[in-house]
Amino acid sequence: MGVNIDVRDLRAWFGPVEVLHGVGMHVRSNAVTAIIGPSGCGKSTFIRCLNRMHETVPTARVQGSVMIGGFNAYNGTPAVDVRRRVGMVFQKPNPFPTMSIYDNVAAGLKLNGFRSRHELDEVVERSLRLAALWDEVKDSLKSKSGASLSGGQQQRLCIARALAVQPEVLLMDEPASALDPISTAKIEDLIYQLKERFTVVIVTHNMQQAARVADWTAFFLMGDLIEYEKTEKIFTAPTDKRTEDYITGRFG
Repeated sequence: MGVNIDVRDLRAWFGPVEVLHGVGMHVRSNAVTAIIGPSGCGKSTFIRCLNRMHETVPTARVQGSVMIGGFNAYNGTPAVDVRRRVGMVFQKPNPFPTMSIYDNVAAGLKLNGFRSRHELDEVVERSLRLAALWDEVKDSLKSKSGASLSGGQQQRLCIARALAVQPEVLLMDEPASALDPISTAKIEDLIYQLKERFTVVIVTHNMQQAARVADWTAFFLMGDLIEYEKTEKIFTAPTDKRTEDYITGRFG
């Protein structure tokens, strides 16, 4: 099941440049939270701080508290433990090109020491079913590579790979921006279903997408969290004029 995420006074830097300025928000479990805002406002940096990906960039650093369920992601917790609990799907599908569909999904499990073939088979099937891909690939799990799938299928394969290690949180950074409308609709349907089991945080430039899939929406601007509310309120009666200006297309 998903867990709550409590972010307090989160600050992030690239070298001397501070890109997040004391962000605080409570991300609710088993809901979809959309992060919106213009390019360069700190959306991707924010979600990369939730699973410690930000610090993989040389010169990057973070201050503040990120509580995921009952544990602090930064207080001496190894990054690998954080990433086991917080899965991530990127903008561009990135399946391992030389691996079969099966091995793509099983890769994280094998890294974590899974060796039982029977258990691997079960988890691979369950993950592909959760990612709404099983029926399309079940006859070619080991004969086809991940790279042989269509773009939309590759992205769902990457979602299955993230789900295989049974995270509590799934982060998605523009997961449909490189996809056609039909594949995008499948990903959106999938996001809606996944919140029953996971806490989902999605970065999107697409307002309609945020309105369609998110229960809560956070508007970021120049490294600050401007407004965070139920999605319906953000899109119909935002409190802050800057939110309204962005949503109605007056800037951004």
